[in-house]
Amino acid sequence: MTQLSPARFAARLPRTVTPLVRGLALASLVSQILIVVTGGAVRLTASGLGCPEWPRCTAESMVATPEMGMHGVIEFGNRLLTFVLTAIAIAMLVSLWNMRRTRRDLFIPAVVLLAGIPAQAVVGGITVLTQLNPWVVGWHFIISMILIVVATVLVNRARLTDAETGVDTEPRAAPLLRQLLVAAAGLVAAAVLLGVVVTGSGPHAGDSGAARNNLNPDLMTRIHAAPVYLLVLTVVLLVVAAYRLRVAPRLRGALVLLAVVVLAQGAVGYLQHFLHLPVALVALHMLGASLLTAATAHAVYVGFTRRRADQA
Repeated sequence: MTQLSPARFAARLPRTVTPLVRGLALASLVSQILIVVTGGAVRLTASGLGCPEWPRCTAESMVATPEMGMHGVIEFGNRLLTFVLTAIAIAMLVSLWNMRRTRRDLFIPAVVLLAGIPAQAVVGGITVLTQLNPWVVGWHFIISMILIVVATVLVNRARLTDAETGVDTEPRAAPLLRQLLVAAAGLVAAAVLLGVVVTGSGPHAGDSGAARNNLNPDLMTRIHAAPVYLLVLTVVLLVVAAYRLRVAPRLRGALVLLAVVVLAQGAVGYLQHFLHLPVALVALHMLGASLLTAATAHAVYVGFTRRRADQA
């Protein structure tokens, strides 16, 4: 059996964006969202210390043991998902190796995603070693949101051909829309950050003995709602302006998608608050935060990128 040399292996890698590259970019985004959902499952099932040690699961074992029960299975399963993310990130980077100079717009985000995985693992370890300190848990979530933004950019950039990367014509969005997009992005960031604080004050700590941030949850919820009200108004203005200005279909679609996600996330947020935070709705709200982050990044990307004169 002939051994494949590194040079021959590299020669077989794509030199332009292929369906495989686009598929890996999409897989990167989906997997980043998935690990937020599974991380939420760890917290909502009080399995945050299911593996009480890090990087080992226990002082004697790398894996969960039968004595640890379902909490150990859930926490260890979430840790295993990190290897799936790593495999996807490595495959993404390898697929772009021959384009590392010609398509730096793809290669650099792919490097960031790969580097973000061990960084998240370290923060996750600190979370365990600090017995689920709510502020550390919050940073764990925020880093995930940043990686979702990077993955969303990667998906959008993977849609471009090599010829389109050098385009330098007018932006897709008019100045008014771009200003509203910046405002929407800022309000989403504020809502997510305040949501982390609300979570740290609430009942779902990840373990019955985990500390809380000692802030008033009702007050923090009201403060968290303030940027959400403004976000809804901003997104309504965006959609109305998009139709009145007759913007390109792709931008209009991105704005409508953002509006749908904002309204759905707001509805889930209100419902979970008035129903006293049932686990299923809290989990759905965490998924919604991930989708909101991705939808916002997508809308901003589409609104601010430039296009050829013959493109919609």
